Amino acid sequence: MNSSISSITSSGSAARPSTRAASTRASSSPGPPAPRSWRLGWSGSSILCRNVHCHALQMGLHRNLHVVNGLMGMYAKLGQMGIALQLFDRMGTRSCISWNTMISGFASKCDCDGAIEMFRRMETEGVEPNVVTWTSLLSSHARGGRHVETVELFGSMRMRGIGPSAEVLAVVLSVCSNMVALHMVKAIHGLVIKDGFEAYLIVENSLVRAYGKQRQLKDASQLFFEMESKNIVSWNALITSYAESGLCDEAFEIFSQLQKSDGCSLARPNVISWSAIIDAFASAGRGRESLELYRQMQLAKIAGNAITVASVLSVCAELSALNHGREVHGHVIRALMSDNLLVANSLITMYMRCGCLNEGSLVFKKLVVKDLISWNSMIAGCGMHGLGKDAVRYFDGMIETGIEPDEVTFIAVLSACSHAGLVVEGRKLYDRMTEEFGIEPQMEHYACLVDMLSRSGSLQEATEIVKAMPLTPNVHVWGALLNACRMYRDTDFAEATASHVFSQNLDTTGSYMLLSNIYAANGRWDDSARLRISAQEKGLKKVPGQSWIELSNKFYMFSSGRALQLGMEDVYGVLKELTLQMETEDITPAISLKTGS
Repeated sequence: MNSSISSITSSGSAARPSTRAASTRASSSPGPPAPRSWRLGWSGSSILCRNVHCHALQMGLHRNLHVVNGLMGMYAKLGQMGIALQLFDRMGTRSCISWNTMISGFASKCDCDGAIEMFRRMETEGVEPNVVTWTSLLSSHARGGRHVETVELFGSMRMRGIGPSAEVLAVVLSVCSNMVALHMVKAIHGLVIKDGFEAYLIVENSLVRAYGKQRQLKDASQLFFEMESKNIVSWNALITSYAESGLCDEAFEIFSQLQKSDGCSLARPNVISWSAIIDAFASAGRGRESLELYRQMQLAKIAGNAITVASVLSVCAELSALNHGREVHGHVIRALMSDNLLVANSLITMYMRCGCLNEGSLVFKKLVVKDLISWNSMIAGCGMHGLGKDAVRYFDGMIETGIEPDEVTFIAVLSACSHAGLVVEGRKLYDRMTEEFGIEPQMEHYACLVDMLSRSGSLQEATEIVKAMPLTPNVHVWGALLNACRMYRDTDFAEATASHVFSQNLDTTGSYMLLSNIYAANGRWDDSARLRISAQEKGLKKVPGQSWIELSNKFYMFSSGRALQLGMEDVYGVLKELTLQMETEDITPAISLKTGS
């Protein structure tokens, strides 16, 4: 890696590309459609392409260098590299274009191994790779996720004295964006200035994105505002940079500037702009604003893509906004996105989180291809609603289909067993996790196991597991024990557990409140009050629980100690009726409507 970097910065100045317009056009949106004859290779019409091939054979042009190059390019664009390779191997003479066509074909399929093998054959036969060859080779490795190898290849290119093109620099910058490599971004930036590429739009956009990915937002903004001309790619690069850094308000400010810009239609918010800003607010926990932005996007007649839909569905799941989620599902069906795995998994999660298990199961069953996330979503959804046996069945079904479970799978299924009281099944699954699948237990797994044993009354066994943990127990592990003490009103055990929590400086409001409630449940009011005062003196405040309900596409939030929102009187009326019914059936409500505590 270091040798590659040094070769990037130490190599001599490269020759400037002959035309700037070509690079600038490459970064803009495509122009008018090309003639049908030129678009044959992109149309995917295999029969028509084979007819052209037969016609070339009948005309005796199968040995013509230019015709065979064209045929190889045609088949490469169809993704039929086997036929293209046959034509290539039968050629009596080859030009550099022949080699570049094959390497480019492998690159378009993200076949890094095929591209590098063809590159080595090219060198073995004495043909000197040019900048087009290197561009295709670098692109194949970048698309294939081989970031380190891409940088090393770029270093080799520079060592050979081959000057980069704007496209090459954009590819390398895109790779640097996905690595923790600010020094590399700065090295490439220096090379851009040195070789005179700083005015190329494709390079400028890549630099903005690269600095943004490295969280260097000041540098990204400076580059952006210094650009003489900007296109939608430029705006999206900066918006996405702020959005991914969690600065949704700043991202929205830039987005608003884009909306107000008086530029051409190319500089108006597109689906990428909207998706970035919607996801920014969703990731920041500002779901209602995210949904409002999605509404505005619909009013702007911008059709959402899979990423947009997934972000909105995650918000619907978080807010239990079932009506919104169903509306989005309708859009998914109309837009023919039902088979998109990202979208389908998001729908499953949304329905399961909203309690619509049948609808979530239906989406799951309709999936032709299911991945690990699909199964995890179903397992977690069943566990969330106390359907432990169903969660275990889905786990077994996943194993039968040959999909390997991961850490998240076991957190979901162990949690399901815990909430459903399936102690025997949970123990077996925990043992299988370590012995059969070789997954080392993490803090979350220990918390699930301790919670499962504690709920079943095995407090002593749960404590022994906590003591034997190779990891330092966190507040969630101790909290599971404390909660079980509350369930069984075991004050002595609770005090011993709480002493561990307080001695390890894991002071959290929840621990104090749990122990205080245990004292209160056992009539030890003075101890309960003393503990609450101690929590207040340490500055610990209990965050009140909040609930919300969706009525007529509006969200109403309510919590204890707050005034009623307009329209919430009916909600409290329903709650009072439910409370009376519970009391009639000898069920004691855990929450008092009078006190709100």
